[in-house]
Amino acid sequence: MRKTIALNTEPHVIEVGPHELELQPEVYGDEFVDAYMELQEAQKAKGVDLENLEEADPTTLRKTMRAVRVFLARQMLPESAEFFLRLDVVRDGKVLESFQDEDQALAFVAEHPGARVQDALRLPVRAVAEMLEAVVELYGAGSGNRPTGSSSGSAPRSRPGGTRGTGPSPSRASTPISGR
Repeated sequence: MRKTIALNTEPHVIEVGPHELELQPEVYGDEFVDAYMELQEAQKAKGVDLENLEEADPTTLRKTMRAVRVFLARQMLPESAEFFLRLDVVRDGKVLESFQDEDQALAFVAEHPGARVQDALRLPVRAVAEMLEAVVELYGAGSGNRPTGSSSGSAPRSRPGGTRGTGPSPSRASTPISGR
């Protein structure tokens, strides 16, 4: 027996509003698991339950959402990851400086009264959560070879095994076949 396992060679794309974020065609299992474990550890250490965000401290929630973004960016191609993780320091609606590192951005804010840090790609929490679900399904266990587009792009469901109408019906199953 010979089994061929195809590997994706084209980047996966997640469309978020007008932006397209490109993800790696394939992610090695150990790299994905390591990144996912780091995300879970960060989430547990901060005590945030992503299923119950109403009770989370805002500062802690921001740190957790940053950890989710870092996890997602690790699955992206470099240009998309850089854009997705970029933090802008903004004051009076103007970007003063951009950073990849949150600590550097916060240090810059401390030196510029009235400035604040915001994600360059501002997204609602639900959009980041949807991205997380999509990436876990795409690269996680049991993901199969699914397209990243809408479900209308999926292959039709397979028919159950066997052939329709060839088995004996219950009423004839015990009737002998004549003419033999």
